[in-house]
Amino acid sequence: MARVAQGDEHACRLLVHRHLNPLVGLALRMTTNKSEAEDIAQEAFVRLWKQSHDWQAKAKISTWLYRVAHNLAIDAIRRRERQKLSVNDQVEINENTTCTQNNQDHMLHQQDITRQIETAISHLPERQRTAITLVHHRDMSNKEAAHVMDISVDALESLLARGRKSLKKILSESRADLLGATL
Repeated sequence: MARVAQGDEHACRLLVHRHLNPLVGLALRMTTNKSEAEDIAQEAFVRLWKQSHDWQAKAKISTWLYRVAHNLAIDAIRRRERQKLSVNDQVEINENTTCTQNNQDHMLHQQDITRQIETAISHLPERQRTAITLVHHRDMSNKEAAHVMDISVDALESLLARGRKSLKKILSESRADLLGATL
């Protein structure tokens, strides 16, 4: 990092060569979007470059880069979820569509369910929301998600259990709608 701080391009290229693919892989697993993952990795390196003059060796460079990429990916996921909510709120079915009324009703019902679940998830504390998102929306194993969050697997499982319990409580009033049946 001292060489990078002095403007050594070879040292910078070496860091990028060592860490680019793993960072893109992490971001890709979290966002499921290759272009977004590449942007996240690039931004992590830009931040490293900007902070190279003030670098203090409190942590390994790779740990710092993973943490930055993780945070950027979480930000990207949150932006996408907010955009989905916004798009879902604005959905209108064209009257000229060939869908039958039942299909339209079903589609609206599914959008409503998605909106209710996303809203419920957004009310969870950040760490629970992150754990739920990584494991259930990004299909990470508990071990992978714990590593990304820099916590133990037991701590992750505790966050998941509390998050699921909170979601169950939040969604209990909408249970009949969510299940598509009247209780």
